[in-house]
Amino acid sequence: MAKIKITFKPKQTTKKILKPLQDRARYVIINRFGLEGDGERKTLEAIGQEFGITRERVRQIENFALAAIKKADTYAEAKEIFNELEEVIHGLGGVVSEDSLLEELAADDLTRNHIHLYLVLGNQFKEQKENDKFKKCWVVDDTLSICVYKALDGLHGDMKDHDLVSEKDLVDKFLKHNHVSNISDKHKNEHTAKRWLAISKSLARNPLGEWGKASSPNVRTRGIKDYAYLVMRKAGGPQHFREVAEAISKTFGKKIHVATCHNELIKDDRFVLVGRGVYALKEWGYRGGVVKEVIESILKEEGKPLSREEIVDRVLKERYLKKNTILVNLQNPKYFKKDKNGLYYLSK
Repeated sequence: MAKIKITFKPKQTTKKILKPLQDRARYVIINRFGLEGDGERKTLEAIGQEFGITRERVRQIENFALAAIKKADTYAEAKEIFNELEEVIHGLGGVVSEDSLLEELAADDLTRNHIHLYLVLGNQFKEQKENDKFKKCWVVDDTLSICVYKALDGLHGDMKDHDLVSEKDLVDKFLKHNHVSNISDKHKNEHTAKRWLAISKSLARNPLGEWGKASSPNVRTRGIKDYAYLVMRKAGGPQHFREVAEAISKTFGKKIHVATCHNELIKDDRFVLVGRGVYALKEWGYRGGVVKEVIESILKEEGKPLSREEIVDRVLKERYLKKNTILVNLQNPKYFKKDKNGLYYLSK
């Protein structure tokens, strides 16, 4: 359902605008923009085959037809329509993705195609073509659009590959960015900022509503391990793989086998096995390896011998296991020795 109500009737307006064209030129415009039937847009090649002409000749006819429309009296009569659409785009932030704009204005594809024709015809509308960084957009304020694009680039550059940010925090950061901090106050609001964020193809939102780099597996989830990372991060602490599997099913509606979840967690270095079937995220400060390796890492970090109690305390912060398991590992003379003060150090 359209969110913005327009005062004109697109299909009737199009009929008047196309009236001055000759039959073939009108046919080309109707089919190139999908203005009839189910709204299908035909390619240059498809139309060329119908008329027995090259695709380049069809392109020439299309461009000639658009130019002819602009010269006709009916175009001048449609000025109020172009002005209305310009005000709509200003109200949506001065720069807005084509998909978002058309969704705001029309509920069906056919009507959207008619509005798209007016955007192409209107001299006050500037098309920003789609590229690797941004979606296709329509602009009515060049200066503002430059600021928005630079701010989006800046947000992407400041973000690390695996960072995740809440939408609220990203919106706040965006509106405070130096490239948009001095824009008009009428654009400094949450709704406009979200529309601007939607322009970016480099930034995206994951299924839990968190934002990050679009290339990150934390955003573009591609399998069980990515879903596992998100649910574990949301939980905020270590979980048994059965809990992780249940959380994935409940949160994302993905039915998975518990054993499959366990196998995926073992293979991904984002997760650390910290107990019997219990996993934690490495980013929380947990380190991989068996108990012996954890003890070795702790002693290396300290650079000095530690007491049994200190070692046990440090290991229990990283592993869910019994105290006796740690003590058994400490008794292995191949790796650990005890000095005359009862402090442990590395054998090598």
